[in-house]
Amino acid sequence: MNIQENISLLPFNTFGIDKNARFFAIAKTTEEVNQLLLKAKEMDLPLFILGGGSNILLTRNIEALVLKIEIKGFDLVGESDKDVLVKVGAGENWHDFVMHCIQNNYAGVENLSLIPGTVGASPMQNIGAYGVEIKEVFDHLEAIDRNTLKLRTFSSEECEFGYRESVFKHELKDRFVITHVVFRLSKTSHINAEYGAIRQTLAEKGIQSPTIKDISDAVIEIRRSKLPDPAIIGNAGSFFKNPTVSVLSFEKIKSEFPNVPGFPNEDGIKIPAAWLIEQAGWKGKRFGNIGVHQFQPLVLINYGGGDGIEIKDLSKKIQDSVQEKFHIILHPEVNFL
Repeated sequence: MNIQENISLLPFNTFGIDKNARFFAIAKTTEEVNQLLLKAKEMDLPLFILGGGSNILLTRNIEALVLKIEIKGFDLVGESDKDVLVKVGAGENWHDFVMHCIQNNYAGVENLSLIPGTVGASPMQNIGAYGVEIKEVFDHLEAIDRNTLKLRTFSSEECEFGYRESVFKHELKDRFVITHVVFRLSKTSHINAEYGAIRQTLAEKGIQSPTIKDISDAVIEIRRSKLPDPAIIGNAGSFFKNPTVSVLSFEKIKSEFPNVPGFPNEDGIKIPAAWLIEQAGWKGKRFGNIGVHQFQPLVLINYGGGDGIEIKDLSKKIQDSVQEKFHIILHPEVNFL
Protein backbone atom coordinates (compact mmCIF):
# COMPACT_ATOMS: atom_id res chain seq x y z
CA MET A 1 0.00 0.00 0.00
CA ASN A 2 1.72 3.12 -1.27
CA ILE A 3 0.26 6.55 -0.49
CA GLN A 4 1.79 9.38 -2.50
CA GLU A 5 1.60 13.08 -1.72
CA ASN A 6 0.84 16.07 -3.97
CA ILE A 7 0.23 14.06 -7.16
CA SER A 8 -0.97 15.66 -10.38
CA LEU A 9 -4.26 14.23 -11.60
CA LEU A 10 -3.54 15.28 -15.19
CA PRO A 11 -3.04 11.66 -16.39
CA PHE A 12 -6.13 10.49 -14.54
CA ASN A 13 -8.93 12.60 -16.05
CA THR A 14 -10.00 12.62 -19.70
CA PHE A 15 -10.56 16.40 -19.72
CA GLY A 16 -6.80 16.76 -19.23
CA ILE A 17 -7.13 19.22 -16.34
CA ASP A 18 -3.98 19.68 -14.25
CA LYS A 19 -5.04 19.67 -10.59
CA ASN A 20 -3.33 18.00 -7.66
CA ALA A 21 -4.42 15.38 -5.16
CA ARG A 22 -3.19 16.02 -1.61
CA PHE A 23 -2.72 12.25 -1.27
CA PHE A 24 -3.07 9.53 -3.89
CA ALA A 25 -3.21 5.73 -3.74
CA ILE A 26 -4.16 2.80 -5.94
CA ALA A 27 -6.26 -0.16 -4.76
CA LYS A 28 -6.02 -3.40 -6.75
CA THR A 29 -7.98 -5.63 -4.33
CA THR A 30 -10.93 -5.30 -1.97
CA GLU A 31 -8.50 -5.79 0.91
CA GLU A 32 -6.48 -2.77 -0.22
CA VAL A 33 -9.69 -0.73 -0.47
CA ASN A 34 -10.43 -1.57 3.18
CA GLN A 35 -6.89 -0.72 4.25
CA LEU A 36 -7.01 2.64 2.51
CA LEU A 37 -10.45 3.44 3.91
CA LEU A 38 -9.01 2.85 7.39
CA LYS A 39 -5.95 4.92 6.54
CA ALA A 40 -8.10 7.85 5.42
CA LYS A 41 -9.91 7.72 8.77
CA GLU A 42 -6.61 7.62 10.65
CA MET A 43 -5.37 10.63 8.68
CA ASP A 44 -8.73 12.38 9.21
CA LEU A 45 -8.99 12.94 5.46
CA PRO A 46 -11.98 12.90 3.14
CA LEU A 47 -11.84 10.19 0.50
CA PHE A 48 -12.43 10.62 -3.20
CA ILE A 49 -12.92 7.55 -5.42
CA LEU A 50 -11.45 7.73 -8.91
CA GLY A 51 -12.22 5.30 -11.73
CA GLY A 52 -11.33 6.14 -15.31
CA GLY A 53 -11.73 9.89 -14.77
CA SER A 54 -14.00 10.11 -17.81
CA ASN A 55 -16.97 11.75 -16.13
CA ILE A 56 -15.40 14.40 -13.91
CA LEU A 57 -14.42 18.04 -14.28
CA LEU A 58 -11.66 19.14 -11.91
CA THR A 59 -12.13 22.77 -10.90
CA ARG A 60 -9.74 22.74 -7.92
CA ASN A 61 -7.02 20.78 -6.18
CA ILE A 62 -8.46 17.80 -4.26
CA GLU A 63 -7.68 18.13 -0.56
CA ALA A 64 -8.36 14.47 0.12
CA LEU A 65 -7.01 10.98 -0.29
CA VAL A 66 -7.77 10.18 -3.92
CA LEU A 67 -8.25 6.43 -4.24
CA LYS A 68 -7.95 5.05 -7.76
CA ILE A 69 -9.74 1.73 -8.15
CA GLU A 70 -7.83 -0.78 -10.26
CA ILE A 71 -9.52 -4.02 -9.22
CA LYS A 72 -9.36 -6.37 -12.21
CA GLY A 73 -11.01 -9.64 -13.17
CA PHE A 74 -13.50 -11.21 -15.58
CA ASP A 75 -15.04 -14.35 -14.09
CA LEU A 76 -17.91 -16.57 -15.21
CA VAL A 77 -19.98 -17.09 -12.03
CA GLY A 78 -23.18 -18.55 -13.47
CA GLU A 79 -24.48 -20.10 -16.68
CA SER A 80 -27.68 -21.47 -18.16
CA ASP A 81 -28.76 -22.50 -21.65
CA LYS A 82 -29.71 -18.91 -22.41
CA ASP A 83 -27.37 -16.63 -20.51
CA VAL A 84 -24.25 -16.19 -18.39
CA LEU A 85 -23.41 -14.25 -15.26
CA VAL A 86 -20.09 -12.47 -15.54
CA LYS A 87 -18.41 -10.87 -12.51
CA VAL A 88 -16.11 -8.00 -13.48
CA GLY A 89 -13.63 -5.99 -11.41
CA ALA A 90 -14.58 -2.34 -10.97
CA GLY A 91 -11.20 -1.22 -12.30
CA GLU A 92 -11.54 -2.94 -15.66
CA ASN A 93 -11.68 -0.62 -18.67
CA TRP A 94 -15.28 -0.57 -19.91
CA HIS A 95 -14.50 -0.91 -23.62
CA ASP A 96 -12.05 -3.75 -22.95
CA PHE A 97 -14.85 -5.51 -21.06
CA VAL A 98 -17.22 -5.06 -24.02
CA MET A 99 -14.60 -6.46 -26.42
CA HIS A 100 -14.08 -9.45 -24.13
CA CYS A 101 -17.83 -10.13 -24.18
CA ILE A 102 -17.91 -9.99 -27.98
CA GLN A 103 -14.95 -12.37 -28.23
CA ASN A 104 -16.87 -14.84 -26.07
CA ASN A 105 -20.13 -14.21 -27.97
CA TYR A 106 -21.88 -12.83 -24.88
CA ALA A 107 -24.54 -10.41 -26.10
CA GLY A 108 -26.03 -7.35 -24.44
CA VAL A 109 -23.34 -4.69 -24.20
CA GLU A 110 -22.25 -4.37 -27.85
CA ASN A 111 -24.23 -1.12 -28.28
CA LEU A 112 -22.15 0.35 -25.45
CA SER A 113 -18.83 -0.06 -27.25
CA LEU A 114 -16.15 2.64 -26.96
CA ILE A 115 -17.71 4.38 -23.96
CA PRO A 116 -14.81 5.70 -21.85
CA GLY A 117 -14.42 4.87 -18.18
CA THR A 118 -14.35 1.84 -15.94
CA VAL A 119 -16.79 -0.95 -15.17
CA GLY A 120 -17.26 0.28 -11.60
CA ALA A 121 -18.57 3.64 -12.79
CA SER A 122 -21.08 2.14 -15.23
CA PRO A 123 -23.91 1.43 -12.75
CA MET A 124 -23.38 4.71 -10.90
CA GLN A 125 -24.23 6.58 -14.08
CA ASN A 126 -26.47 3.90 -15.61
CA ILE A 127 -24.48 4.51 -18.78
CA GLY A 128 -26.32 4.15 -22.04
CA ALA A 129 -25.99 4.64 -25.77
CA TYR A 130 -27.71 3.69 -29.02
CA GLY A 131 -30.84 2.28 -27.44
CA VAL A 132 -29.28 0.33 -24.54
CA GLU A 133 -28.69 1.12 -20.86
CA ILE A 134 -26.71 -0.73 -18.21
CA LYS A 135 -29.84 -1.58 -16.23
CA GLU A 136 -30.90 -3.95 -19.04
CA VAL A 137 -27.91 -6.26 -18.50
CA PHE A 138 -27.16 -5.54 -14.83
CA ASP A 139 -27.64 -8.32 -12.27
CA HIS A 140 -26.03 -7.02 -9.08
CA LEU A 141 -22.93 -5.31 -7.71
CA GLU A 142 -20.70 -5.57 -4.67
CA ALA A 143 -19.64 -2.50 -2.73
CA ILE A 144 -17.84 -1.69 0.52
CA ASP A 145 -19.58 0.56 3.03
CA ARG A 146 -17.13 3.36 3.80
CA ASN A 147 -18.36 3.62 7.39
CA THR A 148 -18.55 -0.04 8.44
CA LEU A 149 -16.10 -1.55 5.90
CA LYS A 150 -18.63 -4.31 5.31
CA LEU A 151 -19.33 -5.70 1.85
CA ARG A 152 -22.87 -5.25 0.60
CA THR A 153 -24.65 -6.58 -2.49
CA PHE A 154 -27.02 -4.32 -4.44
CA SER A 155 -29.72 -5.67 -6.74
CA SER A 156 -30.98 -3.78 -9.76
CA GLU A 157 -33.99 -2.55 -7.80
CA GLU A 158 -31.79 -1.31 -4.95
CA CYS A 159 -29.66 0.67 -7.41
CA GLU A 160 -32.76 2.69 -8.39
CA PHE A 161 -31.64 3.18 -11.98
CA GLY A 162 -32.95 6.14 -13.96
CA TYR A 163 -31.81 8.11 -16.99
CA ARG A 164 -28.08 8.51 -16.24
CA GLU A 165 -29.00 8.12 -12.58
CA SER A 166 -28.69 5.69 -9.70
CA VAL A 167 -28.97 5.70 -5.93
CA PHE A 168 -25.19 6.19 -5.79
CA LYS A 169 -25.57 9.71 -7.18
CA HIS A 170 -28.20 10.67 -4.61
CA GLU A 171 -29.11 9.01 -1.29
CA LEU A 172 -25.94 6.87 -1.20
CA LYS A 173 -23.56 9.40 -2.75
CA ASP A 174 -20.04 8.96 -1.31
CA ARG A 175 -21.22 6.12 0.94
CA PHE A 176 -19.99 3.02 -0.91
CA VAL A 177 -16.98 1.90 -2.94
CA ILE A 178 -18.02 -0.39 -5.80
CA THR A 179 -15.60 -3.31 -6.16
CA HIS A 180 -17.31 -5.69 -8.61
CA VAL A 181 -20.25 -5.65 -11.01
CA VAL A 182 -22.11 -8.75 -12.19
CA PHE A 183 -23.79 -8.69 -15.61
CA ARG A 184 -26.35 -11.09 -17.07
CA LEU A 185 -25.47 -11.52 -20.75
CA SER A 186 -27.18 -13.54 -23.44
CA LYS A 187 -25.66 -16.59 -25.15
CA THR A 188 -28.14 -16.11 -27.99
CA SER A 189 -27.86 -12.74 -29.71
CA HIS A 190 -30.74 -10.31 -29.28
CA ILE A 191 -29.61 -7.68 -31.75
CA ASN A 192 -30.68 -4.11 -31.04
CA ALA A 193 -30.25 -2.23 -34.31
CA GLU A 194 -33.24 0.07 -33.98
CA TYR A 195 -31.17 3.22 -33.53
CA GLY A 196 -31.20 5.14 -36.82
CA ALA A 197 -27.46 5.68 -37.13
CA ILE A 198 -26.78 1.98 -36.55
CA ARG A 199 -29.33 0.94 -39.19
CA GLN A 200 -27.80 3.38 -41.65
CA THR A 201 -24.24 2.23 -41.00
CA LEU A 202 -25.19 -1.44 -41.38
CA ALA A 203 -27.08 -0.69 -44.59
CA GLU A 204 -24.07 1.14 -46.03
CA LYS A 205 -22.01 -1.96 -45.35
CA GLY A 206 -24.63 -4.24 -46.89
CA ILE A 207 -25.16 -6.12 -43.62
CA GLN A 208 -28.68 -7.49 -43.33
CA SER A 209 -28.25 -10.03 -40.53
CA PRO A 210 -25.78 -8.39 -38.14
CA THR A 211 -23.85 -10.17 -35.42
CA ILE A 212 -23.00 -8.54 -32.10
CA LYS A 213 -19.57 -7.75 -33.55
CA ASP A 214 -21.24 -6.02 -36.51
CA ILE A 215 -23.24 -3.88 -34.07
CA SER A 216 -20.13 -3.09 -32.06
CA ASP A 217 -18.15 -2.18 -35.18
CA ALA A 218 -20.98 0.10 -36.33
CA VAL A 219 -21.18 1.84 -32.94
CA ILE A 220 -17.40 2.33 -32.86
CA GLU A 221 -17.46 3.82 -36.35
CA ILE A 222 -20.31 6.18 -35.42
CA ARG A 223 -18.71 7.30 -32.17
CA ARG A 224 -15.34 7.91 -33.80
CA SER A 225 -16.96 9.99 -36.52
CA LYS A 226 -18.82 12.18 -34.03
CA LEU A 227 -16.81 12.29 -30.83
CA PRO A 228 -13.24 13.47 -30.23
CA ASP A 229 -10.72 11.00 -28.82
CA PRO A 230 -9.83 12.04 -25.21
CA ALA A 231 -6.27 10.89 -25.89
CA ILE A 232 -6.01 13.66 -28.48
CA ILE A 233 -8.42 16.37 -27.27
CA GLY A 234 -9.50 16.63 -23.64
CA ASN A 235 -13.20 15.91 -23.14
CA ALA A 236 -15.63 13.84 -21.09
CA GLY A 237 -17.96 12.80 -23.88
CA SER A 238 -21.54 14.02 -23.58
CA PHE A 239 -21.51 16.92 -21.13
CA PHE A 240 -25.28 17.31 -20.74
CA LYS A 241 -28.20 14.92 -20.40
CA ASN A 242 -30.91 14.92 -23.06
CA PRO A 243 -33.87 16.72 -21.46
CA THR A 244 -37.42 15.39 -21.41
CA VAL A 245 -40.33 17.83 -21.63
CA SER A 246 -44.09 17.42 -21.46
CA VAL A 247 -46.04 16.82 -24.65
CA LEU A 248 -47.61 20.26 -24.24
CA SER A 249 -44.22 21.96 -23.88
CA PHE A 250 -42.90 20.08 -26.89
CA GLU A 251 -45.81 21.18 -29.05
CA LYS A 252 -45.23 24.77 -27.97
CA ILE A 253 -41.54 24.54 -28.95
CA LYS A 254 -42.46 22.84 -32.22
CA SER A 255 -44.82 25.67 -33.14
CA GLU A 256 -41.84 28.03 -33.08
CA PHE A 257 -39.16 25.57 -34.21
CA PRO A 258 -40.85 23.09 -36.60
CA ASN A 259 -37.67 21.05 -37.10
CA VAL A 260 -37.17 20.24 -33.41
CA PRO A 261 -36.52 16.48 -33.05
CA GLY A 262 -38.44 14.64 -30.35
CA PHE A 263 -38.56 11.08 -29.12
CA PRO A 264 -41.47 9.90 -26.93
CA ASN A 265 -40.64 8.18 -23.66
CA GLU A 266 -42.53 7.27 -20.51
CA ASP A 267 -42.13 10.79 -19.10
CA GLY A 268 -42.94 12.87 -22.18
CA ILE A 269 -40.80 13.85 -25.16
CA LYS A 270 -37.01 13.66 -25.13
CA ILE A 271 -35.23 16.39 -27.07
CA PRO A 272 -31.54 15.94 -28.04
CA ALA A 273 -29.44 18.37 -26.00
CA ALA A 274 -27.04 18.62 -28.96
CA TRP A 275 -29.81 20.11 -31.12
CA LEU A 276 -30.72 22.66 -28.45
CA ILE A 277 -27.09 23.71 -27.98
CA GLU A 278 -26.53 24.04 -31.72
CA GLN A 279 -29.69 26.11 -32.16
CA ALA A 280 -28.48 28.37 -29.36
CA GLY A 281 -25.38 29.08 -31.45
CA TRP A 282 -22.66 27.24 -29.54
CA LYS A 283 -21.55 24.56 -32.00
CA GLY A 284 -17.85 24.89 -32.88
CA LYS A 285 -17.28 27.96 -30.69
CA ARG A 286 -13.80 28.28 -29.24
CA PHE A 287 -12.70 30.44 -26.33
CA GLY A 288 -8.93 30.30 -25.91
CA ASN A 289 -8.00 26.82 -24.75
CA ILE A 290 -11.56 25.52 -24.41
CA GLY A 291 -14.65 25.28 -26.59
CA VAL A 292 -17.59 23.34 -28.00
CA HIS A 293 -16.84 20.55 -30.44
CA GLN A 294 -17.30 21.44 -34.09
CA PHE A 295 -19.17 18.24 -34.98
CA GLN A 296 -20.91 17.32 -31.71
CA PRO A 297 -22.07 20.33 -29.67
CA LEU A 298 -22.90 18.07 -26.74
CA VAL A 299 -19.15 17.75 -26.13
CA LEU A 300 -17.15 20.49 -24.39
CA ILE A 301 -13.42 20.26 -25.02
CA ASN A 302 -10.08 21.28 -23.61
CA TYR A 303 -7.65 21.96 -26.44
CA GLY A 304 -4.78 21.93 -23.93
CA GLY A 305 -4.00 24.13 -20.97
CA GLY A 306 -7.65 24.85 -20.25
CA ASP A 307 -8.89 25.15 -16.68
CA GLY A 308 -11.84 23.36 -15.13
CA ILE A 309 -13.36 26.63 -13.93
CA GLU A 310 -13.33 27.93 -17.52
CA ILE A 311 -15.20 24.84 -18.74
CA LYS A 312 -17.66 25.08 -15.85
CA ASP A 313 -18.34 28.74 -16.69
CA LEU A 314 -18.82 27.86 -20.37
CA SER A 315 -21.32 25.13 -19.44
CA LYS A 316 -23.28 27.63 -17.35
CA LYS A 317 -23.45 30.08 -20.27
CA ILE A 318 -24.73 27.30 -22.51
CA GLN A 319 -27.36 26.34 -19.93
CA ASP A 320 -28.49 29.96 -19.59
CA SER A 321 -28.80 30.51 -23.34
CA VAL A 322 -30.74 27.28 -23.90
CA GLN A 323 -33.06 28.13 -21.04
CA GLU A 324 -33.61 31.63 -22.41
CA LYS A 325 -34.33 30.38 -25.94
CA PHE A 326 -36.33 27.22 -25.23
CA HIS A 327 -37.28 27.44 -21.51
CA ILE A 328 -35.50 24.13 -20.98
CA ILE A 329 -32.94 23.50 -18.24
CA LEU A 330 -29.98 21.34 -19.27
CA HIS A 331 -28.47 19.16 -16.56
CA PRO A 332 -24.81 18.08 -16.72
CA GLU A 333 -23.83 14.43 -16.92
CA VAL A 334 -20.34 15.38 -15.78
CA ASN A 335 -19.58 15.66 -12.07
CA PHE A 336 -17.93 18.93 -10.98
CA LEU A 337 -15.20 18.70 -8.36
